[in-house]
Amino acid sequence: MELNRELRVLEFTKIRERLATCCVTPMGAELCQRLIPYHDLSEVTRALDETEEAVSLISYMGGHPLGWFGDVREHLLLAEKGASLSPRALLDVAACLRAARTARAALVKDREDTPILTGLASRLTALPAVEQAITDAILSEEEIADRASAELAQIRRQIRSANERMREKLNQMIRSSSFSKYLQDSIITMRGDRYCIPVKAECRANVPGLVHDQSATGATLFVEPIAVVEMGNDLKQHRAREQQEIARILQALSAQLAPYAQELLCNIDILSHLDFAFAKGQMAREMRAALPKLNARGYIKIIRGRHPLIDPETVVPSNLWLGDEFTALVITGPNTGGKTVTLKTVGLLTLMAQAGLHVPAELGTELCVFEHVYADIGDEQSIEQSLSTFSSHMRNIVDIMSRVTGRDLALFDELGAGTDPTEGAALAQTILAELLQRGVRAMATTHYSELKAYALSTRGVENASVEFDVQTLRPTYRLSIGIPGKSNAFEISRKLGLSENLIEGARQLLSQNDVRFEDVIANAEYHRQIAERERVMAEETRQETVRLRDEAEKLRREMEQSREKNLKKAKEDAKRVMENARREAEAIISELKAIKKQAQTPEHEVQALKKRMEKGIDELSEGLAMPSDALFTPPKTVRVGEQVEIVHLKTRGTVMTLPDSKGEVQLLAGIMKLKAHLSQLRIVEPPREKKSTVLAKTGAAGRSVPLELDVRGMAQDEALPEVDRYLDEATLAGLHEVSIIHGKGTGVLRTGIQRHLKGHMDVKSFRLGIYGEGEDGVTVVTLK
Repeated sequence: MELNRELRVLEFTKIRERLATCCVTPMGAELCQRLIPYHDLSEVTRALDETEEAVSLISYMGGHPLGWFGDVREHLLLAEKGASLSPRALLDVAACLRAARTARAALVKDREDTPILTGLASRLTALPAVEQAITDAILSEEEIADRASAELAQIRRQIRSANERMREKLNQMIRSSSFSKYLQDSIITMRGDRYCIPVKAECRANVPGLVHDQSATGATLFVEPIAVVEMGNDLKQHRAREQQEIARILQALSAQLAPYAQELLCNIDILSHLDFAFAKGQMAREMRAALPKLNARGYIKIIRGRHPLIDPETVVPSNLWLGDEFTALVITGPNTGGKTVTLKTVGLLTLMAQAGLHVPAELGTELCVFEHVYADIGDEQSIEQSLSTFSSHMRNIVDIMSRVTGRDLALFDELGAGTDPTEGAALAQTILAELLQRGVRAMATTHYSELKAYALSTRGVENASVEFDVQTLRPTYRLSIGIPGKSNAFEISRKLGLSENLIEGARQLLSQNDVRFEDVIANAEYHRQIAERERVMAEETRQETVRLRDEAEKLRREMEQSREKNLKKAKEDAKRVMENARREAEAIISELKAIKKQAQTPEHEVQALKKRMEKGIDELSEGLAMPSDALFTPPKTVRVGEQVEIVHLKTRGTVMTLPDSKGEVQLLAGIMKLKAHLSQLRIVEPPREKKSTVLAKTGAAGRSVPLELDVRGMAQDEALPEVDRYLDEATLAGLHEVSIIHGKGTGVLRTGIQRHLKGHMDVKSFRLGIYGEGEDGVTVVTLK
């Protein structure tokens, strides 16, 4: 059986034609038309990898990277033999050179995912100097540029000068009053390549010159005056020299190509293959095709496969598998239900994959590389050979059975049809049994109930069916594996209006086994369709759940981002407020120290300073108010004399009044009175006595200040503010000598702290610790 018949029956030839339309060169289209499937797994893998690279590059570059050029192989062979090429041929060669140069520049990149196409492009020979020489010299098929040579430019200047002199002479003649009376019109015309003037026939003797033409009536003669004949001869000589120079230029350009003829012929082969490869990639994108997995064990698994020649808007995808649990598939169903399309889809997708083409199916599709794909599909009735449909089909089947092996795929449409049903069914069953014994992967469509029963009862054979909607009398084209199809002849006849008596009479002619078998099929199909609908509904519900989950997750992320943004802003605002408060507190402390030194300070100044401090702390408290559930649990009420902490100020105080109607209480913190809301307070336990802590009395309230500050592990910019705060508290508590524990380490922190202490207003002196005090890891500070 010839291969071309299989390619034609399975419509692979139409795929080649469609592929050729994606090419930009005639040589690439020629390769497409000669494409046939490969039979070696390594060849198929390489061809598919090449297509995958083309798809990737087209997506990356946004389109086909090659430019159009004609078939210049014959021109290059002529140039190699020394012939002079025409301007048109040279322009076509320049287009080929340009295509090679741009393809090499576009594809020879530092890319690791396209080794095949990059390797091909790297073999291209670029001749930019030759290409530039041709494009500079030749403007179009009919025009050579003046810059092609200095000699040509000079000749053309002489031609222009001669033309101008002749026209000037002729203009003088036709404008002359004594001469114009002999003219039919005062114009200058061209006859051939000679300048002429229209002279009245009766005045011919008055205008000496050469007659080059006359009008249709003979009343006008076109005469080249004798005064410009010599000028015309000179002009003709200049033009002859121009043509000689153009011929020399074309010969020189052709001679430049001759040494590179073989390299350019190789370029054409490479560019043609690149065009072919990118045509495969372009068609894959247009078909929304996918790269299939390959195997050599006879396994086929098609996921939502579509016949590529059916309108994408109407084609119904099918899922199909074969070659694992079973090697033969019997497809049943009504006429025009899609059985033949299913056969052709499997065969065509297999041939496409083996030809290195992506297949119109979903990712995960797996196909086998068969040695041959045999198909008996369609009406092969031959009038010339006086063969019936059955005889023609049987001739094909005989040919297939004589060749087919376990490494092949065989497809049969209406196996055993066209003859007596009983004999046809028996014959079809025998053929399937033989194919099963040989291990051939086979698919067959049928209407015979005997084959349905055979598939149900035989290991290695499976039933499949295409759906048919009896209500609308239309096929759904959906394929279902595992359940045989029902003929639906009675239901279709009833729907079309056939008498119920006739239908019932036909039903009684069937055997009880046939009726029960058809009923079992109908019941199984009914429940399968219900299960399929429920599966679709479940899938839609799952997708909706996933969508809602994704939306909820997106909303959660947005809320989290918003919360973090607001928290960051709040921290920045709080930091700014605290910095302002620290500077204000330092100023107040300085004034308090000054007051302390002055024995006789007016009472009103002290009160004014206290009010100023209370006002600042109240404003600070309002600016730093936080929700009650932030990081602590505020009290619902407090008692007079109870110790509390103003959380946002990190300051302790004593409650002086019960909460008012606004929830605010008056506190005494050191010598300062201030108001704070309950939400800003936290009740603290009375401080336990520690060895390193003294209780200094200042005013009416007590303030607990430790005798040492530990800043080990802190960065310098973190430690210095802590040192300042500690020294201020120690000064207010009346301490005389304190210790700052900074550790030994590299000494950077110790040096930074001691440098800072030199300029501190509260520090009288400082020294390193001695043995027993921590030595170099401690600085002992004496306060003023």
